[in-house]
Amino acid sequence: MVRKALLSDVDRIHEIVEAFARRGIMLHRSASDICATLRDFFVYEENGKILGTCALHIASPEMGEVRSLAVRSGHTGRGIGTKLVTACLEEAAELGLKRVFALTYKPGFFKRLRFKCMSKEVLPHKIWGDCIKCVKFPNCDEIAVIIELADAPRERGQHEGTS
Repeated sequence: MVRKALLSDVDRIHEIVEAFARRGIMLHRSASDICATLRDFFVYEENGKILGTCALHIASPEMGEVRSLAVRSGHTGRGIGTKLVTACLEEAAELGLKRVFALTYKPGFFKRLRFKCMSKEVLPHKIWGDCIKCVKFPNCDEIAVIIELADAPRERGQHEGTS
């Protein structure tokens, strides 16, 4: 089940994110940073265990960002990532955002969800915000993808908090 994250999930979210950050494929997020942005996070929980996480960050009055998308090793390929991103897109639409972007090493995953590749140069707020903290800055090798929310897939009722 996909649900909004709780304070009791912070350590598990941090553990999942850091597993990817240690491999150099995700930004490190401290537990205190996760606490500060906890309202951005969704988790996928199964049998009391957090198997995946994803956050929707509001980047501007019209644009959001999918970030910290990660699914525990051994649980990929089951649609967990798709459910997490869909929950973020539904929340973005409910908030009135028009577009959502992501920086990713897996553009094929996002393309299956109707995202399109775009130039990172049109995301200066992102580049000078989080990206400057990355060890790969300024030589980022991630691919930027974006979706117009009118084109977003919908799975109404798939997570708590959805009408």
